[in-house]
Amino acid sequence: MRFSRKQDFLSLILSLLVLSLPVFTAFASEGGHDASQWKGLAFKTFNAAIIIGALVWFLAPKIKSFFSGRRQEIKESLESAAMQKAEAEKQYREYSEKIDKASQEIDGIFEMIKAQGVVEKEKIVEDARKVAVKMKEDAQARIEQELSKASAQLRSEAVILSVQMAQEILKKNITTQDHEAMIREYVDKVVSKN
Repeated sequence: MRFSRKQDFLSLILSLLVLSLPVFTAFASEGGHDASQWKGLAFKTFNAAIIIGALVWFLAPKIKSFFSGRRQEIKESLESAAMQKAEAEKQYREYSEKIDKASQEIDGIFEMIKAQGVVEKEKIVEDARKVAVKMKEDAQARIEQELSKASAQLRSEAVILSVQMAQEILKKNITTQDHEAMIREYVDKVVSKN
């Protein structure tokens, strides 16, 4: 139920008077106070009630508007904070998704680099095998060539040695008569061919 401002003012003054009764009671219990002191206390209490009532009467709308304005500011501040929180959560989710996506891309790039590394390694190993086979073939060809060369040189030396040995054997075994017979035979062959 709502009261008018007048009713609020009167109820306030009555409340102040009721609250001041213990003061009167304490004042009265001390004793030795005359009527003028009673009147002074009552007058001061009444004046205080009127001043407080007037202050409430005049300042109540401003106080009420201050607190309602303050309430509105707090409400707006809370709504703004809730909106900022929602926006921050939204940005957090977006950044989190971007980070997850970037992490997946990094993982993909890492796997791709790893796969390329394996392919490159296999290529290098295959190239090394080919080079090794080529080097082996070249070495084999050189060995065969050197063997052929050495074999030819050995044959040549063997022929020379054989001729020398044959000459020495012939020198030892052929007599002058054998020598003359060979010359005649050779001359006969040459003459018969011409």
